[in-house]
Amino acid sequence: MSAALLGCYDSFKKQALRENAVIPVLFLNTLFCSLIFLPFILFSGMTDVLEGSVFQVTSGGWEVHKYVVLKALIVLSSWILGYFGMKHLPLTIVGPINATRPVMVLLGALMVFGERLNGWQWLGVLLAVVSFLMLSRSGKKEGIDFKHDHWIWMIVGAAALGAVSGLYDKYLMAPVESGGVGLNRMLVQSWYNIYQCGMMLVLLVLLWWPKHRETTPFHWHWSIVFVSLFLSLADFVYFYSLSLPDAMISIVSMIRRGSVVVSFLFGAAFFHEKNLKAKAFDLALVLLGMVFLYIGSK
Repeated sequence: MSAALLGCYDSFKKQALRENAVIPVLFLNTLFCSLIFLPFILFSGMTDVLEGSVFQVTSGGWEVHKYVVLKALIVLSSWILGYFGMKHLPLTIVGPINATRPVMVLLGALMVFGERLNGWQWLGVLLAVVSFLMLSRSGKKEGIDFKHDHWIWMIVGAAALGAVSGLYDKYLMAPVESGGVGLNRMLVQSWYNIYQCGMMLVLLVLLWWPKHRETTPFHWHWSIVFVSLFLSLADFVYFYSLSLPDAMISIVSMIRRGSVVVSFLFGAAFFHEKNLKAKAFDLALVLLGMVFLYIGSK
């Protein structure tokens, strides 16, 4: 469910950014996400209506919220890079690059948690690397040089920070006895959106507004609302899955990246992007690599 919703999120995000200023779009996305979760915070704090339900937001002081602030910083950094990159690149290029995140998560687990990859997992990693190299060849046909195009590097940076965020999510959700922090998932999702909104407001006032007449103008589009809606739903299901006992971030991250299929179809059907046959083959390699990661994780 999270993968399907995330694919719709990526597609509406591409639409919202077309010939539009990035910073105000991102600010509005964080604002709408915050407004979606604000009622849950208020009802949880002021009434007993949500007590014991999946929507309850538990309370906590700075010892809890410091982890959420760091989460907001990591995600917002990834979003800023990803939004700028997506605005200037085809969705059928961005999607497969983002689909390599499970590989980065696995490598991160290897370095941070001391996990070891087996033969199947290494094969999955190798396929992801090969698909990335082949994708660079497809990009050249559209005038995109992977080595020197800074938009590509922004997407790669966004994917890397997204992988860091995934590993950090597992740390936040894992119970204390398993080495995690054991935070309430609704507390994390609700408050990190609010902290991001505050951070984006600062960027909007300091960086974009003084020069907004000289840069790309902002125009309202209803797709901005759907970006926030689909992201909130996708993250809700994602955090719920991570909160389940024995949830494996490597598996969760891999399945979640199946969103690339949805965004690829949107790119082909609605944005009429080019070189689809070559990109579809590159995407198939990524998906095959994900299958090998799954087999190896079993």
